[in-house]
Amino acid sequence: MNKPKMATEKGVPSNSRIVMLLGQLERMNGEAMVRDVETARQVTTKILHLIQTQEKSGKEVMSKGSSGMEVILASLENSRDVQTTLNILYILSELLSVGRGRRIGVFVSKGGTGILFQIQITASKELPPSEELMLQLHSLLAKVGPKDRKFGVKARLSGAMNVTVNLIKQNLQNVKLLLPCLQVLRVYAANSVNAISLGKNGVVELMFKIIAPYSKKNTSLLKVALDALGALLKSKTNARRAVDGGHVPALLALYLDWHRNDTRHRHMVIRRGLLVCLRNITNIKLGRKAFIEADGMRILYNTSTECLPVRTLDPLVNTSSLIMRKCFPKNRLPVPTIKSTFHYQLPHVPPVGPVAQLYSQPPGVDDVVDESDDNEETEAESDTENEEDEKDHRTLNDDIETDLNKLHPVKSPGRPFEELRAYERFFLELSEDFQGYNFEGSKGASTTSSSGSLSSSSASTRSTRPIIVPTAQALSPKHMTTPGSQEESCNSVKGQHTQPPPSAATRTPAAPLASLELDSIHLTKDQDNKEEAHIPTPDGHTTLSSLRHSPQGQMIEQGLPHALDCVSLEDKGSLNVGEGLKGVKHDGSPVSATRHIQSPLLLGDIATRRVGGGGSDCGSEGAEDEGGEGAVLEVPDTALLLPLHDPDLYVEMVKGTHSVPQYAEVAYPDYFGHVAPTFKEPLVERVYGVQRSKIFQDIERLIHPNDILDKVVYDLDIPSCPVIEDGGESLKFNSQFESGNLRKAVQVRKYEYDLVLNSDINSNHYHQWFYFEVSGMRVGTNYRFNIINCEKSNSQFNYGMQVLMYSVQEAIIGRPRWVRTGTDICYYKNHFARSSIAAGGQKGKSYFTLTFSTTFSHKDDVCYFAYHYPYTYSTLKMHLAKLEALRTPQIYLRQDVLCETLGGNTCPLLTITAMPESNSNDHICQFRNRPLIFLSARVHPGETNASWVMKGTLEFLMGTSPLAASLREAYIFKIVPMLNPDGVVNGNHRCSLSGEDLNRQWQNPNPELHPTIYHTKSLLQYLAHIQRAPLVFCDYHGHSRKKNVFMYGCSVKETVWQSNISATSSDLLEDLGYRTLPKILSQIAPAFSMGSCSFVVERSKEATARVVVWREIGVQRSYTMESTLCGCDQGKYKGLHIGTRELEEMGAQFCVALLRLKRLTGLRNHQHLLDLESDIIGTQSKVASSPTTYVMEEDEPSFLEAIDYSAESDNEDAEPENEHGNDVHENPDHLDQLSDSDTNHRD
Repeated sequence: MNKPKMATEKGVPSNSRIVMLLGQLERMNGEAMVRDVETARQVTTKILHLIQTQEKSGKEVMSKGSSGMEVILASLENSRDVQTTLNILYILSELLSVGRGRRIGVFVSKGGTGILFQIQITASKELPPSEELMLQLHSLLAKVGPKDRKFGVKARLSGAMNVTVNLIKQNLQNVKLLLPCLQVLRVYAANSVNAISLGKNGVVELMFKIIAPYSKKNTSLLKVALDALGALLKSKTNARRAVDGGHVPALLALYLDWHRNDTRHRHMVIRRGLLVCLRNITNIKLGRKAFIEADGMRILYNTSTECLPVRTLDPLVNTSSLIMRKCFPKNRLPVPTIKSTFHYQLPHVPPVGPVAQLYSQPPGVDDVVDESDDNEETEAESDTENEEDEKDHRTLNDDIETDLNKLHPVKSPGRPFEELRAYERFFLELSEDFQGYNFEGSKGASTTSSSGSLSSSSASTRSTRPIIVPTAQALSPKHMTTPGSQEESCNSVKGQHTQPPPSAATRTPAAPLASLELDSIHLTKDQDNKEEAHIPTPDGHTTLSSLRHSPQGQMIEQGLPHALDCVSLEDKGSLNVGEGLKGVKHDGSPVSATRHIQSPLLLGDIATRRVGGGGSDCGSEGAEDEGGEGAVLEVPDTALLLPLHDPDLYVEMVKGTHSVPQYAEVAYPDYFGHVAPTFKEPLVERVYGVQRSKIFQDIERLIHPNDILDKVVYDLDIPSCPVIEDGGESLKFNSQFESGNLRKAVQVRKYEYDLVLNSDINSNHYHQWFYFEVSGMRVGTNYRFNIINCEKSNSQFNYGMQVLMYSVQEAIIGRPRWVRTGTDICYYKNHFARSSIAAGGQKGKSYFTLTFSTTFSHKDDVCYFAYHYPYTYSTLKMHLAKLEALRTPQIYLRQDVLCETLGGNTCPLLTITAMPESNSNDHICQFRNRPLIFLSARVHPGETNASWVMKGTLEFLMGTSPLAASLREAYIFKIVPMLNPDGVVNGNHRCSLSGEDLNRQWQNPNPELHPTIYHTKSLLQYLAHIQRAPLVFCDYHGHSRKKNVFMYGCSVKETVWQSNISATSSDLLEDLGYRTLPKILSQIAPAFSMGSCSFVVERSKEATARVVVWREIGVQRSYTMESTLCGCDQGKYKGLHIGTRELEEMGAQFCVALLRLKRLTGLRNHQHLLDLESDIIGTQSKVASSPTTYVMEEDEPSFLEAIDYSAESDNEDAEPENEHGNDVHENPDHLDQLSDSDTNHRD
């Protein structure tokens, strides 16, 4: 027989003793082993001794190329002697105890597991079986099992599993043997088929016999038994078996016993093992029911509360929290229907789709919860509660377009040119000859024609009636009413008051909104009672605002929440306000009504750099000295601070805005305007344990129901009286103004409120945008607000984003601005059930809660909260009217009405370029032949940041800088600044009045249901027909789940790279110019991230503006520009919230980038593009590995920023698990890969 070819480590002689002994053992294999038992024992004993005493011997046996392991296993298989077999098992145990698992891998690959099972079965036939042999076998199997993927199957098929079970049954008192047997059983049970088989074999009951109350003995045995039981209970049949056996109360009692006795926390693993068993049992409905009946909620809540102070006990608190959340009975959302409170009847209903389903729903159907909630026994395994994860189980790239025909832009005519010819009137600049135009004339002569201009509908018909802010400025003498007039009563206003015509009939305060007159503004509220308004002044003192009514000096004093309560749009008497500051004499003579800035120093640097921003030269001290001659008024003149803001003009614009609820109020932030703060607003650090503490407070509602008020304080489902008066014990809420969204407010505890958002009109979901008003607060009290019907599975609120708050008191003292606010912010899955009707047919879904806490700084304040900086349709109209006033003779600006929306609002279309230098042929020719840039924004109403970016673009284009002039000379801009006015006006988040996402209608828009998309696409089709397709098309959007600003574009090459389709080189011929603009932006705009850009075309996006304009109109540079709603994680603004200043800056920098693009494309040499080729190739591997940007019905890539929820609430297990009530993004398997900082760059 040949000697074994023993490979050796360097420096070890090949004739070493271990090699010789293994050679001797190999020669004995077969018959010799059986014949010469004594020699076999001696050889194996010597090998064992060498391996135990010399580390290098073990290395030699296990070295690569060595046949040592085969020799040992062959001897083991052939041995019939118990002692020899034991020696070999000891040898294997020594060998496999060293190293990081590579040795076990070698053992498994050589068939070692099967040999062990065979010996186990053979040994079991001996009566009684050798205890030592069984002990060693099981100890070795326990080591090997976790590394052998087919371990469970092999054990079941060979019959070894039953041997182990019988051994356990016979040795319940024999701890020494029981421990390795249970260790092996734990591995068997990890296989689901084995777990069911073991359950049938009575092993679940067996385990319950082994686990015992608190004792210091046999703790390692107990731990292993609990691990095995936990694995068995993952099977739903076994979980049912445990429930039927009455073991849920037993497990709770055991847990309580260990919790009370383990005072030094030395046995946390046992306590956690008991919780894991409970966690797996409660994956089934029966288990949850048994848990509730056994008072499990209270037991786990109390024990967890006691564990909270000890940080090392977090795994117990987290698992307890998980079980309680899962077992918390699903609640009904407190609304009569999930459809919007506001109804708008469509002219015709689409034949298919969600809107059709909504209209075909029978009247009696309860769409808030399913008929039999929680009836799906499969939910625990099927409900991943996370679209992103569901996609991960499929291939990452399954949404990428793989049809090469669809990837090549094909200019499709779409409509006959005869139809499109009607759009010629929107392109007068292409035929204008300027023959009658005086180029030497004044600015007045430079106004171009404004066919169907917006100003005709609202801006030009400015009211001459005075508009006055209450408790903020005084009336001039000519506007004081005469004593005894019927208009004597003081009416409070949320923005201003107007004088009615003499014939106007007075209205009662309770008049329904629907019948309010919209031709002038006035607020009706409490028309009697005396109240005081304590209005803080900059020196910190309080002034009494006095409202005079009669020569006898009677005063009606009014509190700010009344004076600032709301603005009605109806004819009523004017407000008579004589306002005095501290030290001002009230002698009956009114103070002059002018607006001044209260604290110019606070806004100094903005005021000086803004046009006309110098503001007031009257300080507050001066006012006191003047003694009534020229009192400083407490409302800042935002018209001076903001060149495009004018409160009076805003009100005029509101009158021409049509809303479904017929809003009759103006929100103060929209009236005063927003002056961006000069200080930085950092993203907030997440407080450790914040989510857990919030969830525990939610659980307390179930445990201490008597502490819960459950008082409705605001309800839009009661249209006649949504604000429920209660004598000042609760906050007052309101959302009945343009872009407002809050459906219901329920006071849960004294200072905690559950808030429900309204779904989009003609829809039953899209709850994300909110904008509402709060008053009646106590200063310094910490209030908690929970928005309980959010739908997305994660949010930037978990990664540092705060909500926005606007304080009217702050505005009055000179700081009119939205500021980031909120502490203890987190976003998590709650116990409110989502019906399958709302969840696209999926059962068992839950809503998510956004919770934040805040304190209020001012008494008698009125504050507003919003998801992002509001930008209403009326604000846009005001800005456009103000832009018109900025025009110089050199600017060609035309405003057209593109169309009217379903709701009766006009959709503006702007044309901006430079006037020709003269009307000579050359200049006219240059003027007409400028390339076109087509921009649009705000197709999704909740993405208000898109409007702020557009504002920055428009202001830059209308600016006087040389860059702006060059840009106007280079291009003709066609701009649709708001594609979805109706959605914006009515407070929708995503849809128009048709209940559809307009950015999914570009392939085949309906002129009746989607007029703005239909006509915008027609404009582009017209341009394509006349061979003037835009050089760049860009649609501005906002992104709720990523940071920075970035672009999506369209590229055949990059799409093919990300998919598995084969394509010829001719298929991939593509000008790389689509990358130039984002590349320039990444160099000049600090908020822009090239790493977050994607140029892949997905199937789910084929009906979006970007893809349709690229494919059908043939615009190579067709983009969606996404701006974060949160902040940045790179560049100058890293770690900061994004604000309106940064968004407007982004809009201006987009313009600068277009100017650079012009210079680059003007070069005949395209060398700059070749740099991009290497740039793409450099990122190819990254692109290919990044997941698809597909998210159902959203322009949002999968949210990939991981947050460590393991310290929070849900799951700290290393083992993956599907668990009802557990968010996949909270599972560490998904956490380890990504961190908050390094994933935002990926799509």
